[in-house]
Amino acid sequence: MSKVWFITGSSRGFGRQFALAALERGDRVAATARDTKTLNDLVERYGDAVLPLRLDVTDRTQVFEAVAAAKERFGRLDVVVNNAGYSLIGAVEELGEPELRDQLETNVFGAFHVTQAVLPVLREQGSGHIVQVSSAMGVATFAGTGGYSASKWALEGMSEALSQEVAAFGIKVTMVEPGGFATDFATSSVYPAHRQDAYEPLHASLNQMGASAQMPGPESVGGAILQVVDAEEPPLRVFFGEEPAQWVPATYQQRLETWAEWAHVSKAAEGK
Repeated sequence: MSKVWFITGSSRGFGRQFALAALERGDRVAATARDTKTLNDLVERYGDAVLPLRLDVTDRTQVFEAVAAAKERFGRLDVVVNNAGYSLIGAVEELGEPELRDQLETNVFGAFHVTQAVLPVLREQGSGHIVQVSSAMGVATFAGTGGYSASKWALEGMSEALSQEVAAFGIKVTMVEPGGFATDFATSSVYPAHRQDAYEPLHASLNQMGASAQMPGPESVGGAILQVVDAEEPPLRVFFGEEPAQWVPATYQQRLETWAEWAHVSKAAEGK
């Protein structure tokens, strides 16, 4: 049975690959972008199977109108992908308050708006799958990514709670946690903070990491997302790419060891 998708950020990167994978197998897609001209090629290729929608996810009214238009056109929504986002990079001391608020508006509140808009539709259907595109840095982080990680950790916490709240309605939730991929997300979708001389060693290290990284292309993520949304019991969290599995488990192990080492203080806090 074909599925109906609602995908934010469909003009490029993961969102474009997800839309292509869905359309290629005969699904229908409400594809959103800030500029619908970037979706013209999808419409030309797939015709009425694509509904192009102009959408800025930070505009709550526009989000609800887009969801309503997709529901009116296709009659239902099966897979909702919150993919729109960008990364704010810099030391915490370097982050400007407006920049950090904008980061949260897009990466957290954007997903929040879409999620609230689609939930009445999914609850009425008694089915649906919400896919939140998070990041490996939503479960572990590096110096210089505090703003971006803050947005993804917030998304992770909200989405884990959400998964428990909507399970009884037949709604699934999955957080996709990609490592590094060779998309525009590593270039034009990166916004630097206000650099300070004190943190030049940090920026030099980040630049070196970026220059030496061997990142896979995004061409295969479409097939990967199909496996997730077609699963009878999809995962709450799933890595995209092998890189996160190489360093995230060590971070978790370190946390467990630290909690165990300081268990005596945990008991002392209770007067034991």
